[in-house]
Amino acid sequence: MNRLIRSFYSTLVNLPLEPGKTIGRLGSFLSYYRDLSELKRQQSISGISFPFGRARPCLEDRDAEGGTAKGHYFHQDLLVAKRIFVNAPRLHADIGSRIDGFVAHVASFREIEVFDVRPLPANIANIQFRCVDLMGSIGKQFINYCDSISCLHALEHFGLGRYGDRVKFDGYLDGLDNIHRMLQANGTCYLSVPIGPQRIEFNAHRVFALEYLLELFRNRFRVDRFSYVDDQGHLHEDVLLHNAEVTKNFDCTYGCGIFEMKKC
Repeated sequence: MNRLIRSFYSTLVNLPLEPGKTIGRLGSFLSYYRDLSELKRQQSISGISFPFGRARPCLEDRDAEGGTAKGHYFHQDLLVAKRIFVNAPRLHADIGSRIDGFVAHVASFREIEVFDVRPLPANIANIQFRCVDLMGSIGKQFINYCDSISCLHALEHFGLGRYGDRVKFDGYLDGLDNIHRMLQANGTCYLSVPIGPQRIEFNAHRVFALEYLLELFRNRFRVDRFSYVDDQGHLHEDVLLHNAEVTKNFDCTYGCGIFEMKKC
């Protein structure tokens, strides 16, 4: 009885206050106990020693979709990893991208060097980690270091203190300068940042206007491919950078611009 009470309580605390959602969750709650009763009935006649442990009702999963296949990280990580596979660079370096997303994608088929201001204590096959502050002076050994470099959803954080980095209003400019220095002539740069009306949402991130970004790239990089994820999380691949769309940031308030560029 005590176990039943604890399970009932655990279930109740997952019920939202919104009436529509509460009704749907109650339906899942009834299904949970129907399934539990059936499983225990089957257990009683199975002859297999497989006891029940603590109840963990997962009421939201019954009616959920099979997974999340949209959003900034899902699309950028998959898209850029595929491009690196196709382009097959000699040495690919990454600046601060997500380890359990993009970096893991790339490490599944090749070596990748990761530069981040934060430590990475794990030892992972195909990933060589370097703890480096890309807002500071990088060593001479990293000048013209690689023929391919990525920085996905990371540059917008530089200098906002969110990840233990020092606060610097224009830290993203230092980061972009160092990315340019690290990349060899005619090397490929993959860069993604939030796009929309330009602003700082402290201390989460910056959002960049496309016009401003393209001005930053002038005389440094040539944009070969541009894709973006819109405010609904959908990918628009290989889009032309028409002035009218650039001016209004492709109607994004908080989108994600994904650039594939060559170093000038």
